[in-house]
Amino acid sequence: MDTPTVLIWTLGPLLGIMSILFVFRIVLTWYPQVESGTFPWILIYWPTEPLLSVTRKLIPPIGGVDITPILWFGIVSLCRELLLGQQGILRMI
Repeated sequence: MDTPTVLIWTLGPLLGIMSILFVFRIVLTWYPQVESGTFPWILIYWPTEPLLSVTRKLIPPIGGVDITPILWFGIVSLCRELLLGQQGILRMI
């Protein structure tokens, strides 16, 4: 296998999983009473919180609503499309 194929096979699932996790984080912002340390929720909080905590320092909540998961969902989706889309960089190599 060549390098672009290996990158496609690793980045594709990774970026897809991160997109799904950020969608779950967006939904979980509607339920502030959910404890982030309990079992099913820690699987969502653990991989996404390092990115969100850094971004929260730059972008505070607007009207009490945390928009950083929406921002990161957009960034991950854009990267996935630019790298792995039909005319993405890794597909064209």
